[in-house]
Amino acid sequence: MKKGFILSLFLLCTLLFLPITTNAQTANENSNTNADSPAKTATAMSDQPDTYLTGEVLHVLEKGERDIFGQKQKYQILQIKLGEGDRKGELIRLEYGGASLEASQYLKEGETVVLGYNPELKNPYYIMDPYRLPAILWILAIFFGVAVFFGRWHGFNSILGLGFSILVLAQFIIPNLVDGQNPLLITFAGAILIILVSMYLAHGISRKTTVAVVSTFATLATAIILALWFVSWSKLFGLGSEESFFLQLGSFDKIDLRGLLLSGMIIGTLGILDDITSAQSAAIFELKDASPSFGWTELYRRGLKIGKEHIASLINTLALAYAGASLPLFLLFSINSTQPLWVILNGEFIAEEIVRTLVGSSALLLAVPITTALAAWYWGNMEADKFRTMQQTLPKKRERKLLENGGGRRE
Repeated sequence: MKKGFILSLFLLCTLLFLPITTNAQTANENSNTNADSPAKTATAMSDQPDTYLTGEVLHVLEKGERDIFGQKQKYQILQIKLGEGDRKGELIRLEYGGASLEASQYLKEGETVVLGYNPELKNPYYIMDPYRLPAILWILAIFFGVAVFFGRWHGFNSILGLGFSILVLAQFIIPNLVDGQNPLLITFAGAILIILVSMYLAHGISRKTTVAVVSTFATLATAIILALWFVSWSKLFGLGSEESFFLQLGSFDKIDLRGLLLSGMIIGTLGILDDITSAQSAAIFELKDASPSFGWTELYRRGLKIGKEHIASLINTLALAYAGASLPLFLLFSINSTQPLWVILNGEFIAEEIVRTLVGSSALLLAVPITTALAAWYWGNMEADKFRTMQQTLPKKRERKLLENGGGRRE
């Protein structure tokens, strides 16, 4: 891939990410109605918008546990130094936890916290969360470093692809969903952009990648059909979460919740399709490279044998991923002693997760034969002499490019 193309895309992503940061900050400032603590809930009743700042825990004045609805809840009385605003440097006294049921662990002296401020409240300051952004940024830096160190340019390009995927979600899919556009059409259009850019960035512009891209499109279309069928058949309406309930309130009432459920299934499936289609396309290519005389029938037969091993490892992939993401929900239902198991499984909360898992897993399983068939058809219909000539030409092109660039490491 040309360096100019990579640089241009990187600059494009950098420029387009700027409005995302601004939008995220605006959304954060207007998200008071979803707060958990009594102080935050009170702000939802106020017309005065909250402001947010950081503070440092100077001293822990008191800590202990209180009995709240029969449960022991941690609380602390803290002395905090304001880090921003007109009163920067001023010391205030705040309670953390207790009746608000929000303190899962004690804060330590010297720790930075996020504070909310609303002048209309009796106590205008309240503690929202520990300040996590520095840790998150370091974790991101470690992830990027590992990806680039072991993946080299492929790892770097994959990070660019990830950035572009987030860009499409934040700047195209989500705004159109908020505007009430058809979720399925918007998600499919966004998925096309993500597939084209992220796969070519990660795997390079080649015939193998093109076969994988076409296979991903075909599998994605199949996944949409399965999602429509399964959701309609199981009579799901997208009401299986509290978030869906809140989306029906206020200015979000025009969002199609069933379509939103379908969109979530498609996006969840898209993430791992890249791996399957690229690996299977490369496997068929290697078979053709080892035996250029193989036709599409032989390539399909042998490729499917390889794919069956991949299928065996895919059976539990999405099921475990969704189970891990929904583990607290499953725990709540497991201790439910008032309803029989069949009633719990029949509820929309659990039914959505089951159907979501089955749609994704079915699409992943179908990706193997679909990719195998397309790759076998493409490479199998190429005559052996033409294939050998193509393979002999590629190394010469690489060597000529290296000489033009003044030498360098061959990939």
